[in-house]
Amino acid sequence: MAGAADPKSVKVNLTTGAGVDIEWHDGHASHYRFSYLRDACPCALCDDERTKSGREPGDSPALAPGTLPMFKPAVKPLSADGVGKYAIKFHWNDGHELGIYSWEFLRKVCPCEQCQSGRLAAETK
Repeated sequence: MAGAADPKSVKVNLTTGAGVDIEWHDGHASHYRFSYLRDACPCALCDDERTKSGREPGDSPALAPGTLPMFKPAVKPLSADGVGKYAIKFHWNDGHELGIYSWEFLRKVCPCEQCQSGRLAAETK
């Protein structure tokens, strides 16, 4: 029997920029915006920065006090490649390409309301 973190199907919508859609073997469906995935990058560099700033995977970095938001192009991957049978890797338009997004990691950070509520409930126990 396949585990909850095993995808049944994965659709990376590079052309439309709509993000990534994963249907899991247990019937759950996840949609990840590309900006969410970039902010959730699991590489050591990004994880260290998030830990130091207290951000959760998928949370955007906060602007420094008094800083005006600058225009930046929308975050999108230039390419996406499978990594074995366990992950996907993106080459982002900002030049970053270190993160390997395992299926287990993606399931753990699923941004849907049901999964977010479950994580909040687990934190309050």
